[in-house]
Amino acid sequence: MQRLYRWTVSHPIKIIGIFAAAFILCALLTPLVSVNYDIHSYLPEKSPSSVAIDVMNSEYAGRIPNARVMIRDVTIPEALDFKEKLRGIAGVTDVMWLDDAADIYLPFETLDSNVVKNWYVGGDALFAVAIEAGSRIEAVAAIRDMVGNGNAMAGTAVTIASATTGTVKEIEKIAVIAVIIAFFVLMLATTSWIEPLIVLCGLGVAIIINAGTNIIFGEVSFVTSAAGSILQLAVSLDYSVFLLHRFAECRKDNPDARSAMVDALEKSAPSIVTSGLTTVIGFLALCLMRYGIGSDLGFALAKGIGISLVTVFLFFPSLMMVAIKVIDRMRHRPLTPNMRGFGKLVTKLMLPMACLFTLMIVPSFLASISNDFYYGSSKIFGPSTQLGQDTAAIERTYGKNDTYVLMVPKGSTGAEQELSQKLRALPQVNNIVSYVDAVGAEIPMEYIDNGTLSKLVSERFSRMLISVGVDFEGSETFSLVETIRDLAGGYYGDSYYLAGEGVSTFDLMGTVTSDMVKVNLVAVGAVFLVLMIAMRSLFLPVLLVLGIETAIWVNMSIPYFSGTPIFYIAYLIISVIQLGATVDYAILFTNRYMEYRKAADRKPALIETVSTVTVSILTSGTGLTAVGLLLGKYSTHNLISQLGYFIGKGTICSLVVVFFALPGLLYCFDGIIRRYEYDFLKT
Repeated sequence: MQRLYRWTVSHPIKIIGIFAAAFILCALLTPLVSVNYDIHSYLPEKSPSSVAIDVMNSEYAGRIPNARVMIRDVTIPEALDFKEKLRGIAGVTDVMWLDDAADIYLPFETLDSNVVKNWYVGGDALFAVAIEAGSRIEAVAAIRDMVGNGNAMAGTAVTIASATTGTVKEIEKIAVIAVIIAFFVLMLATTSWIEPLIVLCGLGVAIIINAGTNIIFGEVSFVTSAAGSILQLAVSLDYSVFLLHRFAECRKDNPDARSAMVDALEKSAPSIVTSGLTTVIGFLALCLMRYGIGSDLGFALAKGIGISLVTVFLFFPSLMMVAIKVIDRMRHRPLTPNMRGFGKLVTKLMLPMACLFTLMIVPSFLASISNDFYYGSSKIFGPSTQLGQDTAAIERTYGKNDTYVLMVPKGSTGAEQELSQKLRALPQVNNIVSYVDAVGAEIPMEYIDNGTLSKLVSERFSRMLISVGVDFEGSETFSLVETIRDLAGGYYGDSYYLAGEGVSTFDLMGTVTSDMVKVNLVAVGAVFLVLMIAMRSLFLPVLLVLGIETAIWVNMSIPYFSGTPIFYIAYLIISVIQLGATVDYAILFTNRYMEYRKAADRKPALIETVSTVTVSILTSGTGLTAVGLLLGKYSTHNLISQLGYFIGKGTICSLVVVFFALPGLLYCFDGIIRRYEYDFLKT
C-alpha cells in the first residue's frame, strides 16, 4: 500500500481533478433520484396484502380509499356537489359517501342510523377518497385548496403528501445547521484555521458523489433521503480526523509533508479501514431485511461509507498536499486542553464504571425488547401539526375509521351473503358496501347498471368494501385482520384477498419483527469476525462488541422506562447504525491502548491512550450526537425525529461506555487479552 500512498501524495492535482469531475456529474444526477415516502410499498411482493393490492388493481378501476375529507355544515345536495368536485380533481380515482351505502332519496328519517353516522353527522359530511400513488402531492394540494383550512382531511395519502413536501425543507435546514456545528467542532479539534474547511470539503465531495450515484437504485426511501447524507457526514467525520491527527504526530518526527503523510496513511490505515469495514458490514446487514427500506438504506449508507473511505485515502491527502503551505501559515495553538488530566480521571473511575456496566447488561437488554411499538405510518405526524389536528377533528366526529377491501371468487352469492352477515356482526365493522348488500343476492347482475356493478364485481371477483371503526394499527386492529381472514378462509380457503391500510400494517409488523433477530445476529457476527481478524485476538472483539451492544440496549431501554411507544423501523435501524457507527470509537481506543501497552504498564498505557484519542473520538461523537439531536428536534416526521433522537442519545451512551467502561474492562482482562492474542502483543 505504501506505493499507492506515495503515488497519491505525488499526484495531488490529477486526483483532485478526477474527484472534481465526479462531484460535478453527481451533483447533476442527485435531483434525478426520486424519493418514495410510502412505507407500505416496501413490503415484500409476496406478502398477502401486497398480492391483494396487485390483484385488486388488475381487476378494478377504483382503488382503496386512502384519504378522509370532512366538509363542515353542508346540506345533502351540497355534499353531493362536493363529491362531484372531489371526483373531478386530477389523481382522484374514486369518492365514496352516504349515497353509496344508502338510498338518500328516501325520507332521511327512514335510513339506517348506523349507516348514516359513518358519513353524515350534524351537518358535517365525511368522504372516503381514493388517490393515485403518483398524484398524491398534487391531488392533496388541490383538495386542500378546494375545502379550505376550515375543513379537515386525513389518511395515508395525506400523510405521504405532507411528508414529501415538508421533510425536504426540514432536512435542508438541518443539514445547514449540522455543517455549521461540524465546522466549529473541527475548529476545536485542529491546529490550523484552514483544516476544518479541508475536512468538510472532502466530506462534501464524498456525500455528493454518494447522493448522485443513488441514481443506480432509481429511487430511494424517505429514510435514506432524509438521514443518509447527514449520517454519512457524521459517521465518516472520524476517518478524516483520525488521519489528520496522525499526520500531525508524524510531522513532529518528519518535517517533510509528503513523507509524513505517507507515514500517517500507513499508521492510521488499520484503524480507519477496520472502522470503515465494521460500519459497512453493519449497514449491509440491513440489506438482509425482507422489508425493503432496510436494503434501501443499507446499500446507500454502505456505498456512502465506501466512498468516504476512498475519499479519505485519496482526495483528502491530495487536498492537504496542495494546501500545506496555507495550512502551515494559518497554524494556531491547540484550542482543546491537554487530556492527560482526563486520562487520570478515567483511571480513577474505570473500575466502578466497569462494575456498573456489568450490572446494566441484562436489565437494559430485557427493557430494550419490551417496548411498545408502532409499525405503520398512522403516528408519523403528531398532534401539533395540521395533519394531526385534522385527524383529531375527524375522529372526534366520526371516530377512528379504516376501509378494508375483501375480494372473494364471483359466483356464490349465498356464501357471500352469509360471510357479509358474519362480518357485520363484528363490533368493529361499521358498514359494508358489496353487491349482495347494496343490491341483494336475489337480483341478477344483468339488471344492475354498469357504473355500480363495475365497482363491486369484476370478471373473477366480487368485492366487499368494509368500513371498520379501528385505528390503522394496534392490538385491536391486528386481531380484527386475523378474524376477517379466518372468516373469509372458512368460506373460500386461500382464494380470497384482503387489502387495506390496517392489513398492510399487520403484514408489515410480521415482516419487520421477523427481520430483527436475523439482521442483528448477522451484524454482530460479521463485526466480531472483522475485529477478530483485524486485531488478531479472540477476546478483544468480545469486549468491544459487548460494550457497544450494551450501549445500544441502554439507548433502547429509555423509551421503555419513560412509557413512550417507538417506531419498530427506527428500533431496528438504530440497532445496526449505532453498532456500525460507534464501534469505531472502541476500535481506535483499543488499538492505541495496545500500541502503548507494548512499552508501558496498564494504567500508564490507559492514561496515554485517553490523552491521545479523546479529541479524535469526541470530534466524531459530537458531530454524530449533534446530527441526531437536530433530526430529533426539527423534523416533524415522527419516525425520522425518533430515529434522530436515538442516534444522538445512542452516541452519548457509546461514548460513556468507550471512555469509562472500556478502560476498566481492558484493565481487568489484560491478562486474558494477552493470553489469547495471536501475535499482536508478542514482545
